[in-house]
Amino acid sequence: MSGFQPPGALPAYRLTSANFERAAGPGCACPSCGRRGMVSFYGLDSIPVHSCMLVADPQQAASFPRSSLSLAYCEGCGFISNTRYEPSLQNYALDYEETQGFSPTFSAFAEDLARDLVARCNLHNRSILEIGCGKGEFLVLLSRIGNNSGIGIDPAYVPGRLPDKMTARLTFIRDFYSQAYAHLDADFICCRHTLEHIATTREFVRTIRTAIGDNPDVLVFFEVPDVLRILREGAFWDIYYEHCSYFSAGSLARLFRSLSFDVIDLRPAYDDQYILLTARPADAPTQPRLELENDLQALYQAVQQFPDVCRRQIDRWGSVLDAGGGCSPPVVWGSGSKGVAFLTTLQGGSSVRYVVDINPHRHGKFMPATAQPIVAPEFLAGRKPGCVIAMNPIYRDEIRRELDRLGVAAPLFAV
Repeated sequence: MSGFQPPGALPAYRLTSANFERAAGPGCACPSCGRRGMVSFYGLDSIPVHSCMLVADPQQAASFPRSSLSLAYCEGCGFISNTRYEPSLQNYALDYEETQGFSPTFSAFAEDLARDLVARCNLHNRSILEIGCGKGEFLVLLSRIGNNSGIGIDPAYVPGRLPDKMTARLTFIRDFYSQAYAHLDADFICCRHTLEHIATTREFVRTIRTAIGDNPDVLVFFEVPDVLRILREGAFWDIYYEHCSYFSAGSLARLFRSLSFDVIDLRPAYDDQYILLTARPADAPTQPRLELENDLQALYQAVQQFPDVCRRQIDRWGSVLDAGGGCSPPVVWGSGSKGVAFLTTLQGGSSVRYVVDINPHRHGKFMPATAQPIVAPEFLAGRKPGCVIAMNPIYRDEIRRELDRLGVAAPLFAV
């Protein structure tokens, strides 16, 4: 691992606190509500187009495909979009490794969420359709807990990763959801951490609403990251190319209500990092009635303040990664999207020699663009990192237990 060389030509961020610009001119329409004249407020150049693709060697990492990002805000509905996103650059395939299922913390959250949905939505002996099912773990939970059958759709599903006994009542389709699957009947449609990857958000949700038709008993459940938290924290590590669509609780609910859904439940989850929405079909667009939907003013203020807050975060973590900043050598824990965004935004984090991850399918691979090797926690045993930086604070206790088990006494920080 000592041969790591930090790459050059990494991204430069662009922040504007005083003179926000109209995105792509006044004709740029919001993908969520159609209003024209979105406002650009944050940009990145030369960032990896994928954050979860497995990279085999440093050469592949250095030549990893890159593009630019420009976030723009809709003053009408609060939706935020990457106006420079190009879907043709995305390639969700078998070497796309997004699962968080190896984390005990995340697995416990998923189990609790599945039990809650089964209870609240009466999911017993029902048919489930999960759009963007990933490796299938959550669909398995819904099937096991409620004795349900189901279909999972995801181009990155890997056959054989789950034991046959866990998938006996399930069918998996390695594809993107589209009108071609509108014939699939389901009592419950689940879509977790997929909508943020879709640029044409309104058309996507409309396709689902059309497929449901006149059946009033179908429930839909969506889970997405909460952009209001990202803005308020200046969480630049939560902004990356794959996420082309960013929702608050209100902007998510406004999209669904405008497409003839009645939003019956809207709540934060996972230490307020996620938004959970449950809705049922309605005969016409519905009116807001839940407290979390009233967030346009908060969103506007957060967008205005984001450039300054984000700049402080970038300066802060840049000084931590500086070899002379008192945390030498630093170790980043978490090689997924947050880790990729963290390192690329900070010009590669040249003092970071390797990145730790608990997912065994990532071990021996390399970080896109910045090329650090990805290692197992055991790699730290006997070494003396200056500090460990967790890419998600919710995993702090879990990581601390691992470090204690390995006899690593380094300070643990979290973004």
